[in-house]
Amino acid sequence: MIIVFVLIVLLTLAVLVTANWYVWRRLFRDTTSGPGWVRRTGAVVVAGGWVLVVGAVAAERAGAPFWLQRVLGWPGYLWMALSIYLLLAVVAGEAVRPLLRRLLERRDGRRAPAPAAAVPHPESVPTGAPHKEPQEPEESQAPDSPRLVAAPSRRLFVSRVVGGAAAAAALGTVGYGTYGVLRGPKVKRVTVPLAKLPRAAHGYRIAVVSDIHLGPVLGRGFAQTVVDTINSTQPDVIAVVGDLVDGSVKDLGPAAAPLAQLRARHGAFFVTGNHEYFSGAEQWVEEVRRLGLLPLENAREELAYFDLAGVNDIAGESEGQGPDFTRALGDRDTARACVLLAHQPAQIHDAVEHGVDLQLSGHTHGGQLWPGNFVTAAANPTLAGLERYDDTQLYVTRGAGAWGPPTRVGAPSDITVIELASKQA
Repeated sequence: MIIVFVLIVLLTLAVLVTANWYVWRRLFRDTTSGPGWVRRTGAVVVAGGWVLVVGAVAAERAGAPFWLQRVLGWPGYLWMALSIYLLLAVVAGEAVRPLLRRLLERRDGRRAPAPAAAVPHPESVPTGAPHKEPQEPEESQAPDSPRLVAAPSRRLFVSRVVGGAAAAAALGTVGYGTYGVLRGPKVKRVTVPLAKLPRAAHGYRIAVVSDIHLGPVLGRGFAQTVVDTINSTQPDVIAVVGDLVDGSVKDLGPAAAPLAQLRARHGAFFVTGNHEYFSGAEQWVEEVRRLGLLPLENAREELAYFDLAGVNDIAGESEGQGPDFTRALGDRDTARACVLLAHQPAQIHDAVEHGVDLQLSGHTHGGQLWPGNFVTAAANPTLAGLERYDDTQLYVTRGAGAWGPPTRVGAPSDITVIELASKQA
């Protein structure tokens, strides 16, 4: 087992080193005519960026002083996102290079003047002068070949154009994706019909928010934006479906304080996500309770029109606090509709077995950074949106925040308002 782990680590390091050398080569070595400060600066930027990435992750996991986590977090996590899109951009540039070179060759061919044809002129030879054979010009006297001179210059021009475009595309992508996160999640509205829902509950609104990920990067200001957005929807119930924080109550208690301002007619509820178990789940359960949210730890609330249940996240199993569907749902009245809060979509199979009508989940971030959505989709039954599993419906929100890089590409953040519809209405 240790040998396998070491091999995986070495393989990962080899891939990272190779990928970053390739990025450095295309962006710095191939765009310069020789060794110099540009290449050295590029090496420092690429290597230093990954030092910050490792430092940011290690500081967060090790519980380093919070000021240090914040200092390393912003540049480290942003470089993580930027390096992904720099690599993708320079790989895409490989398809452009030959096309651009061919275009330049054709342009140069049209511009080059046709060589004048040599017309022999007889020379008058004085009588008695020795006859001289015509001599070919010496190689050293021959003019330089236009092809040999232009080719290196053309390659350098192509490398600069493609490298510059790749850098601009990566910076633009990460910049826009980061702006989208910091601007705050948009409200998404989804209507979900439930067969057992009484007519009086038609139009009942549940504001679902997940994956806020308060931490060294997203702090109190971001929490306030999320709270204000939720309150603007005037929900009947608020469901916070896990991964609220990345850090301890000591460090992030002030950042989470705006949650006390959440307002809904029938209250705000909370279930743990996997990141709570990295951050001290028991302390956070007590903290959200102090802030006015009701934690559903494998528990159920009988609301006026349906049952609202919640189970702990799967990550709690390592601490003996895993999900317990029997405890949460075992003795309920099955004639009533039931909505379940469960952080991970993978918990849908247990929900089906226990006759849940609707499960609300997060966890996936919708993939967060394209093309990561393909990997995330393979690891979860539903990536985002509403799907049906037998008689149970599953809705997965993309989440409000972001883990690691405060950046989303192809997976915009959201707060979803689920509007329940009665089939009797």
